[in-house]
Amino acid sequence: MKKILFPTDFSETATNAFVHALEFAKKVNAEIILLHTFDLPVYDNQFFPENYAVIYNSLELSQFEMFKNEIPKLRAIAEERHLDKVKLSHRLMDGDLLHNIKKSIKDDAIDFVVMGTAGATGWESFFIGTNTGSVITGIDVPMLCVPVEAKFKKIEIIGFTTRFRPKDKKALKMVLEIAKKTKAKVKCLYVKTSNSDVTKETIKSWEKEFSADPIDFYVIHSDDVQEIILDFIMYKELDILTMLTYKRGFFEGLFKPSLTKKIAVNNEIPILAIPID
Repeated sequence: MKKILFPTDFSETATNAFVHALEFAKKVNAEIILLHTFDLPVYDNQFFPENYAVIYNSLELSQFEMFKNEIPKLRAIAEERHLDKVKLSHRLMDGDLLHNIKKSIKDDAIDFVVMGTAGATGWESFFIGTNTGSVITGIDVPMLCVPVEAKFKKIEIIGFTTRFRPKDKKALKMVLEIAKKTKAKVKCLYVKTSNSDVTKETIKSWEKEFSADPIDFYVIHSDDVQEIILDFIMYKELDILTMLTYKRGFFEGLFKPSLTKKIAVNNEIPILAIPID
């Protein structure tokens, strides 16, 4: 059975993402591990040598009580969607979010992370900000990123961006496995720029290799990669967009404010970010 790590602060954004995590868990036969982290206040031990442990224990207890009160709400959501058979377990950890996510990924042998981001304007901060932005570039497992506007709907079309590199095939095969389990179609996009070194023969070899799979390939000539990807999201009516995280700078360019505004006028969709070595 696969394992999904679901970091949550129990906000509306996280609760919306939880629905996606539940549905995804059902499709890939996974259990969900809920992770809630909290930061300790910084005190000068010179002045609080004895009381710090008391402060820590008090804060940890309050976080535990909140955690304990919120878990039944999530279980109720699972029951309402008839997904109460999805196994849920939980972790409460103090300290840095990214550190704790990495630790959980290692300790619990996590296969996927599902995490929410807030609002249309949240796209930019999501990929560049200190929390989720650092997570997406700091972990080595696929991460499903869910905007709060992205209400769950049946997955019928999965977008996949590629540069036709050999190492992209592993990610594409993973996406095709998900597509088969959800009975979805994959639409694969390559934006061929004036500096592209991908040959027609390479593209044809990919099309031949995946000819038996539910996938269509699209090659578009343009030097404006970001605009083409956003147009692809809108005009191909994608339910999820898969992107390979080669480097952080690509996301910073893709989700700058002017382009964020363009995508915001349409329904927001989740992004499945797959790390590439």
